[in-house]
Amino acid sequence: MSDSSDRSTKIHLLKEPLVKKLCDVLDKSSGRGWRRLGEIVCSERRLRVSSDDMEMCSLKVLQLDGSPSRMLLRLMGERGCTTGQLMDYLQTLGNSEAVQCLKPSALQILIQPQSLALISGHNLRLSCHAVGKAPVQYQWFKSKDEVPNSFSPDLVISPVQLKDAGFYICRVNCGETFEFSQWAQVDVLSVTMPYAPGQSYHSLEGRLKLVIQPQTQRLLVGETLQLECGAMGRPIPRYQWHRNGVPILNATKRKLTVPHVTQDHNGRYRCEISSSSERMWSNEVEVVTAPRISVQLSGAMECSEDDLYAIGGGSGDFFLNSVPDQLHATDKVALLIGNLSYQNHPQLKAPMVDVYDLTNLLRQLNFKVVSLLDLTESEMRNAVDEFLLLLHKGVYGLLYYAGHGYENYGNSFMVPVDAPNPYRSANCLCVQSILKLMQEKETGLNVFLMDMCRKRNIHDDSAPNIVLRVTANIVFGYATCQDAEAFELSSSGFTNGVFVKFLKKRLLEDEKITVVLDRVAEDMGQFDATKGKQALEIRSSLSEKRALADPILPGDSADLSHALSRQWAKAHELPESMSLNFDCGAQIKLGFAAEFSNVLVIYTYIVKKPEHMSFCQAHVTDFSQDLDVDPKEMNRETPEETGIYLLSSSLPQHCLYTRLSSLQKLREELVFTVCLQGTFPAMDDDPVHWTKSINIGKPLIARLDLHGAMRKNSCLQTCMIPHSPSHSPCHSPRPEHCLHLNHGLLQAQDFSRLSPQPHMYECFHGAVGESFYENLSPCHNEQMHNSGGGLSTSPGRMSIPIEASDDINELQTVFINSLQLQQQ
Repeated sequence: MSDSSDRSTKIHLLKEPLVKKLCDVLDKSSGRGWRRLGEIVCSERRLRVSSDDMEMCSLKVLQLDGSPSRMLLRLMGERGCTTGQLMDYLQTLGNSEAVQCLKPSALQILIQPQSLALISGHNLRLSCHAVGKAPVQYQWFKSKDEVPNSFSPDLVISPVQLKDAGFYICRVNCGETFEFSQWAQVDVLSVTMPYAPGQSYHSLEGRLKLVIQPQTQRLLVGETLQLECGAMGRPIPRYQWHRNGVPILNATKRKLTVPHVTQDHNGRYRCEISSSSERMWSNEVEVVTAPRISVQLSGAMECSEDDLYAIGGGSGDFFLNSVPDQLHATDKVALLIGNLSYQNHPQLKAPMVDVYDLTNLLRQLNFKVVSLLDLTESEMRNAVDEFLLLLHKGVYGLLYYAGHGYENYGNSFMVPVDAPNPYRSANCLCVQSILKLMQEKETGLNVFLMDMCRKRNIHDDSAPNIVLRVTANIVFGYATCQDAEAFELSSSGFTNGVFVKFLKKRLLEDEKITVVLDRVAEDMGQFDATKGKQALEIRSSLSEKRALADPILPGDSADLSHALSRQWAKAHELPESMSLNFDCGAQIKLGFAAEFSNVLVIYTYIVKKPEHMSFCQAHVTDFSQDLDVDPKEMNRETPEETGIYLLSSSLPQHCLYTRLSSLQKLREELVFTVCLQGTFPAMDDDPVHWTKSINIGKPLIARLDLHGAMRKNSCLQTCMIPHSPSHSPCHSPRPEHCLHLNHGLLQAQDFSRLSPQPHMYECFHGAVGESFYENLSPCHNEQMHNSGGGLSTSPGRMSIPIEASDDINELQTVFINSLQLQQQ
């Protein structure tokens, strides 16, 4: 079609997608939108658009999904407006984005990929065909990741597997122009079917085939109901579950999951499956729930096996309920603290990786997890207070700490990052005082995992007077024995400490927690590098077979549990991602992710770049001074460059990344600036800037205001220690203490005289301690601690990849071999 005929086309004949796009632009534009366009049309008087017509258009904003622009275009079309006239009006308006909507597209997608559901083992084919003014190129993506070797209009996976399920999209390039196809969802069903291997998706067109039927369920109150059905077909089927003939609210997925069922969930269930042209029903199945019944047998009562069967309800082995209730938690809460960037003591590396790995594992066990890095004394105490608020009767509480520490008179002390040198109990948190407060909550299980040194602190002569109640279900897992150090691997990258290296392999086992820790101790005992130097110590008063994998069954205080859950959720509320539209026509996506509860990741990428702009980039700046963000480490092109190692694989690609740590220090709402920089060939590529101010409130842990003064409850009062933390003495070390093995003090003048010796391990979570070898002094150990891998004061700043393998990697194996050679 020629340009002249295009210009003579009446605008009421324009295709709906183009009209919708144009109306969206005009409705959202400020100053150059529909109202200014109407004024231009009124002034020329060719189309007889009156002020009354404009008033009618403005009333559309009062309607749901009403569009003043659409009303204006409809009036213009009724009065004979052509595409050419509309183009002239838009150019007079000066809205370049609206003008682009009417320009002939250099690229058009004719066939869009379609969502479908199919069976594992079949062939998957998704198609996307486009035409353009130049040769067209294709690239398929699964979510944000490129699909390897997928450069044709058809994406074929043969045979498809469960891991191939997900969302797919195709990017089509034609010269410098590109378009994205619509998203296509692929649902892969795991089922044994009498089809030939490799059967193609073509058999799915236009029909549904029900291949997974729900099964009858018999459950005890408190257990989880899981019903599943599945159909193959294209387009992908829709699901709606019904109970007793009534649709279940929000039950629109293939799998229906109801945690903690009650007897109210009894009934007949079936699923309605539909597509654009078909509808079918699954089988109707019965769900029966029965109460838990505990039978106590006294010496004066005799019961036969048949009697117990009758009490159970007479429904076979399922309802024989004469055994005590299954052990369960009313909730599960974990506080994980990793201190590594110490102000006055040796820096550590492993706590960051250890906290991250344990966070992910504990969440798989349905723990509510708060994970925090680098806390001062007041921040640690306030974090513990928030942790205690989440505890009530029957809750499983777990506290993990990785960092410097010591043990005096049977009491363990965790060292904050701002502790002076030397530190005393007045500057630290006593673990036993936290346990005392947990006991008062009548928790169902108290687990302490202490990944720190337990050497004696000669600078601390105080003996806290902590009186603990005689209660069961307390478990301590110490990473090392009394009066010994704990170690971390010394390598070029980030690795786990020795304790978590083995703990993470066992943590998900559905076994009594002491059994799990026993197995970890055995695994550590087989590790040649630390054999005879570090051994796990377990202390327990566990009188029941309680496991971290026990189910959660809310107790009588459901309202309290709900309120506490809201309190926990405060520490995990991420800002919603947002799209920012700039006057130049560029659109920017601003996204957020959480690495820890006090570490926020911000990323920006260009969603839409105007064609007349040769370069376009968006970055963030102007952050609160509370966060102490280094501008040189912001807006980097890879996550690793800004210290984001642990989340790097899950972040979208082709963005600029910024890592904000220490959110607990944020006193006000987080306000920052998004700056868009663009260049234009017509302006000799001189950069032009646009800015937008963004307020995302208080994200993540910042909502809890841990930066405030220490609160009046907490372990501070429980310890009954002689010094108040706010007035604790901070003495300079005497000369005779400059190189004490127990406390690990190291003066610069001693440090500079020492030559480093090669070794594999360094002292972990405590001050520098005794060497692994008789000929290796603690100072040599410290020299390697500071030089190994170029460790700086901020562990997230190293430009090296994470070593995340669960097994001993090659680098560690090389170090082990060298260690063995040294010992010879």
